Amino acid sequence: MSYAALLTSLRNLKLSGMAQSLEIRLQEAQSHQLSHAEFLELAVQDEVLLRSDRQIARRIKSAQFRDHKTLDDFDWSFNTSLPRKQVFDLATCRFIREAKDVLWLGPPGLGKSHLVQALGLQAIKQGHTVLYRSVFDLVRDFLHEEVQLSSEKVLAKFLKPDLLIIDDMGMKQLPKRSGEYLFEVIMRRYETRSTMMTSNRPLEDWGKLLGDVPSATAILDRFLHHATILTLTGRSYRLRHQAPEQPAKTTRKTGGTEKEEASTAGK
Repeated sequence: MSYAALLTSLRNLKLSGMAQSLEIRLQEAQSHQLSHAEFLELAVQDEVLLRSDRQIARRIKSAQFRDHKTLDDFDWSFNTSLPRKQVFDLATCRFIREAKDVLWLGPPGLGKSHLVQALGLQAIKQGHTVLYRSVFDLVRDFLHEEVQLSSEKVLAKFLKPDLLIIDDMGMKQLPKRSGEYLFEVIMRRYETRSTMMTSNRPLEDWGKLLGDVPSATAILDRFLHHATILTLTGRSYRLRHQAPEQPAKTTRKTGGTEKEEASTAGK
C-alpha cells in the first residue's frame, strides 16, 4: 500500500492522530531502525494523545467556566493565610471519587472563584466531568424551564456531572423558589456526586438569602454531612497589586516656614 493510500485509509477510519504523525513516524522508524511493533506503538500513542486532548477540550467547553483558571497562575504570595495545602489536596480529586462535597466561605475578592474553576479544570484533566454555574444561573435555568412547563431536563443537567460547582452564593437576594430548586439539586446529588459551593455570607444567612429557612436548613443538613469547609480570610486578591494607601499630607506655617504633616484623619 502506498503512502497516499495508507493516509487515506487512516482518515477514512477517523484515525486523524495517526494520520497527522504518519510521515514523521515513518522517517523515525527508518532512521532508528524501529521494528514493526515499535512503529505501531508510537503511531497508536499519537492517536490516543490526540483523542485525549480533544476529549479534554470538549469537557472544558461543556463545563461552562467563566474564566480559564489554573492553580499554576494563582498568586499565593498575596495572602499567606490561604489554605494552600488543602487546596492541593483537593486537586488530587479524591473527594470526587468519594462523592464528598466542598464549601468555600469568605468575603468577596479572596480568589474563591479562581480556585474552584482551577480545581474544576484539574478534575477534567483527571477524567471527570464538570459543570460550573453561579447560583443565579442555576436558578435562572430552572425558572426558564418552568416557563416551558418542564424542569426535568435542566435537573438532569445538574445531576449528571461528577463535579458540580455552584459559585457566588450570597452575592444578592435570590428569586422565589430558589431554595426549592437548590434543595432538589443538593438532595439528588447527596452521596452520589460531588458538589462544590462558594459563599461570601455565613451559613446562618442562607435562609434569608433563599427566602426559605426550611429549605436552607435541609440543604445545609445534607451538603455539610460529608463536606470539607474552607474558610478564607485576608486581603482582596483583586486588589493585590494596588499600592498601600498613603496618609494625606497637610501644610501649616510655623515662623514663616511651611511644614508638611501626615494627616491622622480616618485613623
